[in-house]
Amino acid sequence: MDVGRSNKATLRTVLSSLGDHLVEVLTAPRGLGVEIDDVAILDPEDPPDPRPGDLALVIGARGKAAVPAIRAAGRAGAAAVAVKSGPELAEQATEAGVALVAVRPEARWEQVEALARAVVDAARADGEADTGELLGDLFALAQTVATVTGGLVSIEDTAARVLAYSAGDEVDELRRLSILGRQGPEKYLAMLREWGVYQRLRAGEGVVRIDERPELGIRRRIAAGIHAGSRPLGTIWVQEGATPLTEQAETALLGASRTLGPQLLRRPADPSPELRLREDLLVSLLDGRVDAQSVAEDIGADPARPALVAAFALHGANPDRRPRRAELVHLITVHAAAYRRTAMVSVLGNRVYALLPDLGERAEARILALAKEIVQAARQHLDLPVYAGLGGVATRLADTAASRADADRVLDAMARGRWQGDVAALADVRSEVLLSEVLSLLKDSPRIRDPRLAELREHDAKHGGILLPAVLAYLEAFGDVRRAAAALNLHPNTVRYRVRRAEELSGISLADPADRLLTHLQLRL
Repeated sequence: MDVGRSNKATLRTVLSSLGDHLVEVLTAPRGLGVEIDDVAILDPEDPPDPRPGDLALVIGARGKAAVPAIRAAGRAGAAAVAVKSGPELAEQATEAGVALVAVRPEARWEQVEALARAVVDAARADGEADTGELLGDLFALAQTVATVTGGLVSIEDTAARVLAYSAGDEVDELRRLSILGRQGPEKYLAMLREWGVYQRLRAGEGVVRIDERPELGIRRRIAAGIHAGSRPLGTIWVQEGATPLTEQAETALLGASRTLGPQLLRRPADPSPELRLREDLLVSLLDGRVDAQSVAEDIGADPARPALVAAFALHGANPDRRPRRAELVHLITVHAAAYRRTAMVSVLGNRVYALLPDLGERAEARILALAKEIVQAARQHLDLPVYAGLGGVATRLADTAASRADADRVLDAMARGRWQGDVAALADVRSEVLLSEVLSLLKDSPRIRDPRLAELREHDAKHGGILLPAVLAYLEAFGDVRRAAAALNLHPNTVRYRVRRAEELSGISLADPADRLLTHLQLRL
């Protein structure tokens, strides 16, 4: 056991082991690093009697019925309270100073208790909780980096053991022996040490360049150290193949090294799902289900600084493209991490979201360029038709749910084909976004629609459906009859007659500004 390391489980390790299919953190006023001494069951039929450091499972009480237990847990100094309730209790838990964990309705209490107690007992016995299997396919990430850099990638731990590598030809002798032996051959490792390569990789973040050595069978390569703070965790290497590395190679390599840090925090024999937990926290933050202060430390961001959410989607996305979406996630993660160390990426539905926190002034232009670079890389290297929408800048981390909503609105507008391009910010499509939302309001609220148009639509349907298209074309052309006639391939006099006939039948006057506006909006439905 490491000197100075506490032999207690934390809320973070318990959440990691239980997984988001069983529980979800709603608020954590003291952070996710709060230590858990024991797991206690609070029966609503007995007076609540939690103790300091308890994870209190409130069984049999939902909603407001759980409030007394939450307050008692706060007074006793308990670490967290688990209830089968929604976010309506988060405010009471925050006021009580205790973390609130929502247990999924379908989860069994005995399962939650057993798993949580196993984590606490393991930490007490070994000084470190067993937190399950490593999430994140290192081989898939290696292949993504290889595609972006144009080289051959391998990921190694601090003992130079090969953890994952990309496929490809034009392998030099060093790479061949490393992969076949699952570890770099000592002869070559000694040369790298002599050249000071490992010393530079361990020293800190940055890209190290190793020149080609034909006499040794070594081609040109670049490498970057993988770190958790000042602690070295491994190295990611990119060997040049038959063609030179791409212009983005070093940037992509740096982003990959930052992405790999959370995945290599523990040795491969005893890995951690903390990366999955971080993604779950990001999803909860973007959905507005958890407060930013509770998770700011864990997602590595300053809650008081501005942030922005960028959303990515595949053109014509369908279930058959799910395997390709994993490649896209890796690609976005690498680029986002290269731009901002604290960037996070996760998937919601059919879209991939990148949270870019800790922004400075005039960051929008740089993020727009980053989104364009990601879209171009997806098309060039993965052959994926991707488009991206940027939300507005949130003044603080707590407002990122609004930025995510804006990013979704932008993607929705782009999907309707009202923007010619693959990347757009809210300012680019604001009018289309607002119009779409006004139309949605009209569609969902019949009482604010003009019934005269409904009557005209019924009449038009029975008589060839020729009047309403003429009215819409006339309005879209701002009253220019010749333009409307050209759009419909009709004679101008025909358009004039049909517009006049529609006014007579409905009683609507297109000369009246209010009638004209409402008619135009409803016909756009």
